[in-house]
Amino acid sequence: MGYVDVAAVGHILPDGRELFADVSFRVGEGAKVALVGPNGAGKTTLLRMVAGDLPVRTGAVARAGGLGVMRQFIGMIGDESTLADLALSLAPPALRDAGRRLVDTEQAMRAAELRGKYSTAAGKAQLAYADALAAWGEAGGYDAEVLFDTVTTTVLDLPWDASRDRPVRTLSGGQQKRFALELLLRGTDEVLLLDEPDNFLDVPGKRWLEQRLRESAKSVLYVSHDRELLARTADRVVAVEGGSAWVHPGGFTSWHEARTARHARLDELRRRWDEEHQKLRELMLMYKQKAAYNDGLASRYQAAQTRLRKFEEAGPPPVPPKDQDIRMQLAGGRTGKRAVICEQVELDGLTYPFDLELWYGDRVAVLGANGTGKSHFLRLLARGGTDPDPANGPVDGAAALAPVAHGGVVRLGARVRPGHFSQTHDRPELMAKTLVEALWRGDEHRAGMDRHAAMAALSRYELAGQGDQRFGTLSGGQQARFLVLLLELSGATLLLDEPTDNLDLASAEALEAGLTAFAGTVVAVTHDRWFTRSFDRFVLFRGDGDVVETPEPVWDVG
Repeated sequence: MGYVDVAAVGHILPDGRELFADVSFRVGEGAKVALVGPNGAGKTTLLRMVAGDLPVRTGAVARAGGLGVMRQFIGMIGDESTLADLALSLAPPALRDAGRRLVDTEQAMRAAELRGKYSTAAGKAQLAYADALAAWGEAGGYDAEVLFDTVTTTVLDLPWDASRDRPVRTLSGGQQKRFALELLLRGTDEVLLLDEPDNFLDVPGKRWLEQRLRESAKSVLYVSHDRELLARTADRVVAVEGGSAWVHPGGFTSWHEARTARHARLDELRRRWDEEHQKLRELMLMYKQKAAYNDGLASRYQAAQTRLRKFEEAGPPPVPPKDQDIRMQLAGGRTGKRAVICEQVELDGLTYPFDLELWYGDRVAVLGANGTGKSHFLRLLARGGTDPDPANGPVDGAAALAPVAHGGVVRLGARVRPGHFSQTHDRPELMAKTLVEALWRGDEHRAGMDRHAAMAALSRYELAGQGDQRFGTLSGGQQARFLVLLLELSGATLLLDEPTDNLDLASAEALEAGLTAFAGTVVAVTHDRWFTRSFDRFVLFRGDGDVVETPEPVWDVG
């Protein structure tokens, strides 16, 4: 069995700031330990240090057992890498190296044979390929191929030979996650590090993950912002906040109560420390004054000084971390009574024709399993409908989204301006810009603002400390908050897509409060069971192609 020990670990950012210090915890054999905390507190950094991706310069990390790692970017892969590439990236190091060698030698052999099938170079390449094939078998490659076949059959209903060369980008985010999770949970690694494994999963997928985590004998350290998943799976909670971390030995259900009690205890300890510090200081000053005219009290004065110095060197107890104060001011604006009109809309290959009317002020949750057409529908709305009127143009460049093949007609009402929250944070024009620069420059929908105004806006989103960081270097949750801020400043009157992915609890609660005050219409694809409770209409994309409205959320769908 495997375990992870983290002892007094610290990390300094490239700009010299201390991200966290003195972080200690243990993931015991078979334990399921959740890392929670605000966006940007260092959860992903901590996982990368445990995985060996980042050096541990302060403290120590000890591991036993094979280590499997699922990184945060899985679910957003958009390059030309194949399923075989992804499978190998998740394999143990020896198997990964053997697999890459096999691919390289096979390509070299084919290239040599094209130049001359019976040439000396071709013969050498064939021998190299044969050696690589033998090394692949010795590393357990054939057993791995059986596993790969089982996983692709489970996730894609296709055998490995038919899917190994398929580009990962052709899979939905949920399929990418499920593929990686199936490989890791079925694999031989005894310790798993999972960075937001539930992102992009639909609710049946999240329930599957909850069950598999509970059943697994593996030791798992994971980051998640899904409260229900945390409550159902975590044996222990490690809270990364306030520049360090503390361990709650119970599950997530009792974590909030434990956190409140801990903060009260820290406040009391700090109050007592301050009182004792004041007493020692007053005692030292009293002896100092008396020793000035009584030499016999000099030793007592020195003793009081020493006692005060040692007390101060020991330092005060930590203060409770400041709670996040995120204030989203989503203004929106008055639009026509009918915000969205759908007449016999049929998404090619995904749905049967359906009618739908959304009214100004509606809060509509779009539900359904992955692959049923929900994101296609929102992309159609984000582009402005079937035949976009310039007056209904998106406020955030969503017109550049790929067209959606469909029948029927989708129209947006008067003064409806869609704002599309990019679930994958795919905003290449922002990646190299600092947050202040992006706000200073503005765009055709947002007026530019000076540094003072920009920092004030960022402060409301708890992003002032990241004002001079490039967007591409932010954590996923910080990027999400900044994209919501851009929507706030753009004047959108229709908000779209899955906004709570990557948001920590405080940010998600602030978003819910912001949406409550938003003067406009909200249409959100969501698999967040908690967030869904704040909506008043529910549109279900069923697995059989029907699109229907339901009086309450429906999660068990085919």
